[in-house]
Amino acid sequence: MSLSNRILLGLGLGLLLGVMASYLHNPFLLSMTKFIEPIGVLWINAIRMTVIPLLMALLITAIAGQKNTSMAAHLGGKSIAAFMIMILTSCVFTLFLAPVLLSFVYIDPQASQALLADSDMGVNTSLPPFRDWLVGLIPINPFAAAADNAVLPLLVFTGLFAASLQYIKIDQKQTIVSFFEAIKSAMFVLIGWIMAVAPIGIFALVFPLTVTLGVSTITVLGTFIMIACGLIFIMTLLLYPLACKFGRLPFKTFVKALAPVQVIGFSTRSSVASLPATIAATESLGISSKVSGMVLPLAVTLFKFASPIARTTGTFFIANLYGINLTFIELSIIALAIGLLSFYSPGIPSGGLLIMAPVYTMLGLPVAGIGLLIAVDLIIDMFITVANVTANVTVTAILSRSER
Repeated sequence: MSLSNRILLGLGLGLLLGVMASYLHNPFLLSMTKFIEPIGVLWINAIRMTVIPLLMALLITAIAGQKNTSMAAHLGGKSIAAFMIMILTSCVFTLFLAPVLLSFVYIDPQASQALLADSDMGVNTSLPPFRDWLVGLIPINPFAAAADNAVLPLLVFTGLFAASLQYIKIDQKQTIVSFFEAIKSAMFVLIGWIMAVAPIGIFALVFPLTVTLGVSTITVLGTFIMIACGLIFIMTLLLYPLACKFGRLPFKTFVKALAPVQVIGFSTRSSVASLPATIAATESLGISSKVSGMVLPLAVTLFKFASPIARTTGTFFIANLYGINLTFIELSIIALAIGLLSFYSPGIPSGGLLIMAPVYTMLGLPVAGIGLLIAVDLIIDMFITVANVTANVTVTAILSRSER
């Protein structure tokens, strides 16, 4: 049985037994909550422990591992600028629509307070004054920043450190890059182990939640999935006129070339697995390999167009689920932070969820909510991948316009 099916099985069992315990008030099932709940906390903690070394390794290898040439740097710079503009657009789109749509999802306030009381995180959504936030961007001690989960200052230090490696001897730089490449590989292995026991962790998270919320859990989760997938679908449709107008492509030609890539992306949930079909699609559109050979690898590595839509919507949903009221500024910070972190998320199913723990910690959101999002991520991740591969071809078409 595949991991996705086992995760769905863990989700289903957690929902079923939780509903039974809530409906029957069976003393034995209710008493099991205090024994099962710590297992979910352990699994979430295992995810959290990989975040800091993985983010540092991804950033250092991405910056210091590049071999700079003028032509590649020019096209790479234009690609990254296009990625950032489109990520910012998806963040703003989600910021204004997701809270409105989620406000129609009814969640019992008493159940929310009960969930929050059982959570391992206290609520502290107060943000520091702007001056303190600005000064804190440069960490006095990067090791202390890592220990305190101050991810943004740590990323500032890591980015500067990675850039400085371009100016030291090649053999010294290669030693450091190889060291962090090894850390990245080891983190992927560790994440693989953690995800292997995900069905148990998901069950341990969903069961106590369902005991508290009862049958409404199924309706609430289903509504969230529909909202997240609906927002992604809308943004995917908007990519078509964008590609046709700014990429100067006939609509029917673009649709025909893109369809096989989208089918593969939907079934594999992987932009990397869709890369051969994506390259074939760009060839059929008359895009030269000089452009696609540079843009598409960058896009598959860095550009997760729809990830901020799903992950930001999921974070807003978790805040609503636990009865945490966020101001517009806090909602904006969440959207922008998730958009930034999307560039460093590992290219594995649900990878964007695995590195969101710092955002939750920063705003006092229950990190256990990430496990809940992983449990329902199968369908959402299919829509994310379709949107991502569509965006990859769209950006490539736009950047190749002058050449064509």
